[in-house]
Amino acid sequence: MKTIIIGGGAAGFFLAINLKEMVPGMDVTIIERSQHLLNKVSLSGGGRCNCTNTFQSVEDLKNVYPRGHRLMKRLFRTFGPQEAREWFEAHGVRLTAEPDGRIFPATQQAQTIVDCLLTAAARLGVHIRCGEKIAGLDTLGDYDYVCVTTGGQPYVTGLLKWLADAGHAIEKPVPSLLSLSIDGHSSNLQNMMGVATEHASVMLPGTKFRTDGALLITHWGFSGPAILKLSSFAARHLAECKYHATISINWMGQNDDTVHSLLRETAANNPKKQLANAVPQGLSSRLWSYLVWRSLGEAGGLCSDLHGKRLNKLVNTICNDIYSVNGQGPYKDEFVTCGGISLTSVNPATLESRVMPRLYFAGEVLDVDGITGGFNFQAAWTTAYTVAKAICNKN
Repeated sequence: MKTIIIGGGAAGFFLAINLKEMVPGMDVTIIERSQHLLNKVSLSGGGRCNCTNTFQSVEDLKNVYPRGHRLMKRLFRTFGPQEAREWFEAHGVRLTAEPDGRIFPATQQAQTIVDCLLTAAARLGVHIRCGEKIAGLDTLGDYDYVCVTTGGQPYVTGLLKWLADAGHAIEKPVPSLLSLSIDGHSSNLQNMMGVATEHASVMLPGTKFRTDGALLITHWGFSGPAILKLSSFAARHLAECKYHATISINWMGQNDDTVHSLLRETAANNPKKQLANAVPQGLSSRLWSYLVWRSLGEAGGLCSDLHGKRLNKLVNTICNDIYSVNGQGPYKDEFVTCGGISLTSVNPATLESRVMPRLYFAGEVLDVDGITGGFNFQAAWTTAYTVAKAICNKN
């Protein structure tokens, strides 16, 4: 029996390795269009590879999987985050969990995960062919099973076209998990590069899209977990707007009344100080000075003068600071795509095509994607294992 896997990324290798472990006599071949195997794995997490998450703080999978959460809930019953952790530990990779739930190799090096997958594939006799472009299913030759694990890179558009021509429903691929470029000239934002706040709330006014978390000011605009999560849930909306939208930032993640009371207390305790020098708890001095300037101009006057309309104006700036989004950030570090093969076109128990028997899908080529934090890699491990198990059960 022969299986071909199109795509030499995380899902492709995990599928190949597990299939060979389950069915040692299976002839398994991975075909990769580029010359670089596991490229996303080596680059992810700033070179550390956030390979999964503890999920301990996840109350509902829809909070971390904007698309595909019902499928993930089903598949986790067989192979979820705990099974993934055990798998990597059993294959020689020690893992470490951070307080926020993200899991990395203990070495803090993505190459550890890459080496694990490459070594296991070589040991099991998985065939690997790089630099080959697939023009269509009819060019693959004589294989009993075909698995598509190509991820969400731009070149997948051609592949999706011939899958659509074969009868599969396709959800249009658009970027997800991206930073946002901001028109910062009038706001002086470009001078704030490197400033961060840990507890921001961000939203797109007039929509349901709102997220919380750390926010980072960059030389092009905004990034950080809060922005990446927002871009994930609002991926289609932002694409439809051609990445021109209005964003509202609550720099402290607190309601107006709480911030109002905090500022009154800060001013009362420092009546003779310039307002810009009386930094309230929860904000850095640079960010506070910027918000005072943005709201009241210069240093903002004395703390004793902070009352009435001036106080209300400053509260509004902190809790509802409006900016214009004018595009994506310049760096596509996350490489995550929303869209792909519609889940209506696959059997949810096996991920086999409903259109073409013995054709399977795993990883990001499916219309499944998660927010930042290791959730996309977990989806790759889970869907790949599911396909391997499904093929195993037919043999």
